[in-house]
Amino acid sequence: MSAPEPDSAVSAAPAESGSRTLQMTLVVCLVCSVVVAGAAVLLRPIQEKNQKADLIRNVVAVSGLLKEGLTEAQALKRIDARMVELATGDEVKGIDPDTFNIVKAGKDPEISTELTRREDVAGIRREPRYLPVYRIIGANGDMKKLILPVYGYGLWSTMYGFLALEEDLRTVQGLRFYQHAETPGLGGEIDNPKWRAQWTGKVLFDQNWKVQVEITKVAIDSSTPEAQHQVDALAGATITSRGVENLLKFWLSDKGYGPYLARLRHERS
Repeated sequence: MSAPEPDSAVSAAPAESGSRTLQMTLVVCLVCSVVVAGAAVLLRPIQEKNQKADLIRNVVAVSGLLKEGLTEAQALKRIDARMVELATGDEVKGIDPDTFNIVKAGKDPEISTELTRREDVAGIRREPRYLPVYRIIGANGDMKKLILPVYGYGLWSTMYGFLALEEDLRTVQGLRFYQHAETPGLGGEIDNPKWRAQWTGKVLFDQNWKVQVEITKVAIDSSTPEAQHQVDALAGATITSRGVENLLKFWLSDKGYGPYLARLRHERS
């Protein structure tokens, strides 16, 4: 009696099924990749528009104009954005400050300069050659305040923000960060309104226009001359606090907006 022949159809079925499953998986992955890529392309203009709107809201917020009773729309009419060449302090024509991307500019070797380790106090590696500045214009067209984009590395991330100076160009109107990834509850407290409020009225330069700013863990003695330059450090966030101090020292120095601030002072003298 001969042995029964193997059922070839039955033995081939599992292999065929596995092949079809793999093919279907690949097709689904391909379709999903196309959908995700297409969505990213379609949503990019919307995302960029929202990011720009958020940026402007932060400029308005740090300006102090809303505290004067102005609406956001009214405040925007008082803000005059201009592009500045950092090395010379000269204003630059032909570059739109409303579409200028600081993050991209800092990575583009064509419009940024590599910093040496000694120069790179803020930990940004490359510095854009140009940056926007925002003048707050008074009723008669003169500049009442100046808002400067500032950024530098903290503990975990690059912190992007705006520094608003009063008309004297040495006193702080406000300091506000709009993008960072510092630890919530620790370094993330740079967003805390109480900590931000400490900056208002602080003086960032001495009488010879040397940068004077210190974020300190020691209790500030308000009776001393140094107190006008000092802000309390964030509790449990020494590195983030130091990062904020360092980025301010960098951007207010001759490597940052120093030449532009000097030009403004000269125009007023």
